[in-house]
Amino acid sequence: MSEPRLTHLGDDGAARMIDVGEKPVTERRASARALVRMSADSARAVARGDGPKGEVLGVARLAGIAAAKQAGHLIPLAHPLELTFVDVRASVSQDSGVVELVAEARTRARTGVEMEAMTAAAVAALTVYDMVKGIERGVEISEVVLLEKSGGRHDYARAGAAAPEPARDAAPGRARDAAPGPARSAALLTVSTSKAAGEGVDEGGPALARLAERLGLDVVARALVADDRGEIEAVLREFVAEGRALVLTTGGTGVGPSDVTPEATSAVIERPIPGLAEAVRAASRPHTPHWALSRGVAGVCGATLIVNLPGSPRAIEQVEPALLAALPHALALIAGERPH
Repeated sequence: MSEPRLTHLGDDGAARMIDVGEKPVTERRASARALVRMSADSARAVARGDGPKGEVLGVARLAGIAAAKQAGHLIPLAHPLELTFVDVRASVSQDSGVVELVAEARTRARTGVEMEAMTAAAVAALTVYDMVKGIERGVEISEVVLLEKSGGRHDYARAGAAAPEPARDAAPGRARDAAPGPARSAALLTVSTSKAAGEGVDEGGPALARLAERLGLDVVARALVADDRGEIEAVLREFVAEGRALVLTTGGTGVGPSDVTPEATSAVIERPIPGLAEAVRAASRPHTPHWALSRGVAGVCGATLIVNLPGSPRAIEQVEPALLAALPHALALIAGERPH
């Protein structure tokens, strides 16, 4: 086996920018994490937003977003990219004194956005340090790591990144109850015979979790089953019986003989919502010529909204904006609330 070779070195040993002109333009995504460790008292000040320099997490989030846009200028051999999305999510574990910053970046380009995501996480962490140093000098940035990337020649997922830790104390404005109630909870179902058999890593489940988090819901249940109509239906009925506000499924919505998720879902729902399913297909249309082959359905059973999504994590990300626009209003109406 040949020794690994640094890709940014030319044959003469000089540093160089890689020529990506022949690579295809694809949807690229990356996420990275930074941890900032401090005393429990400092962490409580961060969570309250009353440190010497004011509200910490909002400033750190904006700093991370701004930094991602500058990654191509800060890192000499990185390519400047036109980003389509950047966000930084922050949470505080007050008892253990840890602030977690998770940055996500997306683009449609010939090269990946790992450096943008990691730059966002790193600068957000440095901003937390700057905001807290007035009350504690021993603050430590303990890690900056890539969690996952997709869209290039090789996808990557850091071990353990697909199974997030239980919800921590949230940033101000995203308060969590000690035990999430059913009206604010989500359950996720991945349908894949190969993944259920232990072949490969479930990437659809984490994509669903990110969507649920952006909807402000707590993910309290997950399941992974084979493409078996009876199994799928049983899990859906179990989630409904538990009173989950939202159930998201991924996989099994195509036209193959084993794609039975829509049939299992249709057997459970009491009131179909065709418009939601059509919105998912419409959002997929600009990205794939096969959008019309998706047979996913959506509907309500009791107080639970069930929505079928495609099996590809990238496809879930592509339809996410349409769902973020529609689902909060739908969930409020189903729960008997009067949304503005």
